[in-house]
Amino acid sequence: MEKSSQSKSGTFKKLILNNRFVLFLMILLLIGINILIFREVSFIFTPLEVLFKTVLLPIMMATVLYYLLNPVVNYLEKLKVKRVFSILLLYLLIIGLISILIVSVIPFLREQIMSLVQSFPEYTRDVEELIKTVVGSQFVNEAQKTLNINVPDFANNISNQVSKLLNNTWSGIGVFVGAVKDFLLALIIMPFILFYLLKDGKRLPSYILSLLPVPLRSQTFDVMKEINTSISLYIRGQIIVSFCIGLLLFVGFLIIGLDYASLLALIAAFTSIVPYLGPAIAITPALIIAIVTSPIMLLKLIIVWTIVQLVEGKFISPQIMGRNLHIHPITIIFVILTAGNLFGILGIILAVPGYAVLKVIITHLFEWLKARSELYND
Repeated sequence: MEKSSQSKSGTFKKLILNNRFVLFLMILLLIGINILIFREVSFIFTPLEVLFKTVLLPIMMATVLYYLLNPVVNYLEKLKVKRVFSILLLYLLIIGLISILIVSVIPFLREQIMSLVQSFPEYTRDVEELIKTVVGSQFVNEAQKTLNINVPDFANNISNQVSKLLNNTWSGIGVFVGAVKDFLLALIIMPFILFYLLKDGKRLPSYILSLLPVPLRSQTFDVMKEINTSISLYIRGQIIVSFCIGLLLFVGFLIIGLDYASLLALIAAFTSIVPYLGPAIAITPALIIAIVTSPIMLLKLIIVWTIVQLVEGKFISPQIMGRNLHIHPITIIFVILTAGNLFGILGIILAVPGYAVLKVIITHLFEWLKARSELYND
C-alpha cells in the first residue's frame, strides 16, 4: 500500500510538478476558473465589499499609527510600564499635540489658505497676460508658421477642456462630501481599532498560525515576519522622509522669500508620501506662484527644489529607507501608475507597500514550488 502511494506520488511529480508546460497550463486553468466563479457569483460578495469599503480607511489609518507608536509602547513596556497605561499615556500626549496644533498652527494655515484663495483671481490674470505675451512673441509666431499650428483653435480646445474640468468639479462635489463623511467616520472609529492593535497586536500572529495546519506554520510565520518588516520600514521611513522634505522646503522657501512658504511646504510633505510622482505634484502650486511673482523667483525656486531633491535622493532616503524593499525605481513608477488608474488616490498611496507584500508572498510561493519540483534542478 505504501509503495503504491509512493508510486502515485512519483507519477504526479513527473507528469505535473516536473513538467513546465503542464504546470503552466494548470495555473492558467485555476486562475481562469476562479475568475469565472467570482464573476458569476459576484452578487454574493456585495455585503463583504460594502463592509470592506467601510472598515478599510479606519484600519489603514490605525495600521499606520500602529507601526509608528508600537515601538514607543514596547519601549515603555520594557521600563515596567503596563501596556494599557502606555497606550493611554500616548493617547493623552497625542490629544495634547492636536490641541496645540488647533490653537496655534491651524489658524495660521487658515490665514494662508484664505489669502491664497483671495489672490487666486489675480494669479489667474497674471498667467493669462503671460500666456498672451508669449503667444504674441515673434519666436512663437515663427514656430506657429513652421509647425502650422492654429493658435485660435488651440486656445478654443484649452477653453473647452477647462469648461469640462469645471463641470466635472461641480458634479464631483457630492462625491467629495461623501468622502468627507467617510473620513470623519473613519476618524471616529480609528482610535478604538488602534487601541486594540497596540494592546493585543502581539497575539495576532500566534492566533493566525493556530488556524493553519502544523506543516504550514513555520513558512507562514516567515512570510508574516517579512511582510511586517517591509511594511514597518516603508511606513516609518516614508513619513520621516516626507517630514524632512517639508522642513527643508520650508526653510528654502523662507530664504528665497516665496509667498505661502509654510502652506507650500506642507503640501510638498504630504504629496511626498507618494514616491517619485509626489514631488512632481507638489512643485506645481509653487511654480505657479513663482512664475507670477518674477522670473528671478522662478529661478530661485528651481534652485531650492533641485537642492532639496538632491539632498533627499543622495542622503535622506538612502539613510532612512535604505534598499530594504528591493524594488527598482522603474517598477515603482509602473506600479503607482497602474494602481492609480485602477483604484484612484487610494491605489497610489497603497501601491508600493501593496506591491512589497505581494512580492513577499509570491517569492515564498515560488520557493515552495522550487522545493517540491525538479524543474529548477541543475
